[in-house]
Amino acid sequence: MPSIAQPPDVGEPLDPLPREFAAFMRPEIPGLIKEIRLEVTRAYPEYGRLLNGPHADAIRQGVEQALCAFVERVADPGAGSALRDELLRKFGRVEAYEGRELDSLHGAYRLGARIALRRAKTIGRQYSLSPSVILTFADTVFAYVDELEALSREGYAEVQARAASEVSAVRRQLLHLILAAPPLPHATIASLCEAAAWELPEQCTMIALRTPVPDQFQAHLDEDVLADPGIPQPHLLVPGPLTAARRAMLDRALGSTHAVAGVTVPPAQAADSIRWARRVLTLIDDKVIPDAPLVFCEDHLTTLWLLTDPALVARLADRELAPLNGLSASRRDRLVETLRVHISTRAPAEQVGETLGVHAQTVRYRLRNLESHLGNRLTDPDHRFALEAALRSLHLQGRRGRG
Repeated sequence: MPSIAQPPDVGEPLDPLPREFAAFMRPEIPGLIKEIRLEVTRAYPEYGRLLNGPHADAIRQGVEQALCAFVERVADPGAGSALRDELLRKFGRVEAYEGRELDSLHGAYRLGARIALRRAKTIGRQYSLSPSVILTFADTVFAYVDELEALSREGYAEVQARAASEVSAVRRQLLHLILAAPPLPHATIASLCEAAAWELPEQCTMIALRTPVPDQFQAHLDEDVLADPGIPQPHLLVPGPLTAARRAMLDRALGSTHAVAGVTVPPAQAADSIRWARRVLTLIDDKVIPDAPLVFCEDHLTTLWLLTDPALVARLADRELAPLNGLSASRRDRLVETLRVHISTRAPAEQVGETLGVHAQTVRYRLRNLESHLGNRLTDPDHRFALEAALRSLHLQGRRGRG
């Protein structure tokens, strides 16, 4: 909370909530998000699973948007909320896909409102705000909850209406549940497969799509492909591996839209496959992996592994390269880059020199320096492996930073 010498003169307003109140609430949003997540998952354990599933990012974004939109509306009653509205409708759709009534979701909203009110009371005491301001806040926040509930009912009703007349709605629900974490029991999936007239394959390939998805996208898909192109992170499930025929189908469906194909896995591991595919999309954005109309995770598994935990890799590199810490930064950087190329290529000095743009004799000199500082770390298999992994990862991170 930033220090404010004196609270604004908000008087005794009843309606609307004074705009100045937004200045007090805005710094509280990050803490509120954490507190709401903790208490909601404690009260409604089913949301703990959703927050670790494929829709986790959208759910976190929805909570953040709901809070930010409230505060911005206090500051500017004319502020728009299109993104919040769509995310709240998605909450309702998720409840319908999961087969739940809206009671839990509405209860979670009201629990979040009580937490926000509790925080507002603390702010009121801190800044000596009048009781009528806090009462107005309570009225405003619970009216706002009614608005959130109405938006979620729209999304819920949308799914119910589709499910009543379309097998495709059941298939979207099936796709959602196949990606649930942890995986749902096989009997539950089998029952939905029967309702959707869809045969559960032994293996499948998940495809992460870039937005926007073409309007006629689904019309070009094979009948047995499960797809949900209307969500913030659209994806589809292709039964089996990507054969030449499946590739041709994707080319027709995608048009100019780019995508990433996950690893072909059993359906129980589909959530891993789509997670990896989305990670590759991020690395493409970061210029680490080259873009293409269709990129395959299978071609970039080492990169995915090396960039899984950059902080841990940095710690590993610090440990393995500690004997070089006494050198100047420029000299250390030259030696480390020479070591990276040497240890990853196993090439002779002449080839390493060509890669680095230096003379082979310079490479030999640097390698002798490295041997004198690192000793048996260059010959011990465990240390050598750790060095190579750390240096490759740091190099990839450097490419991302330059991108």
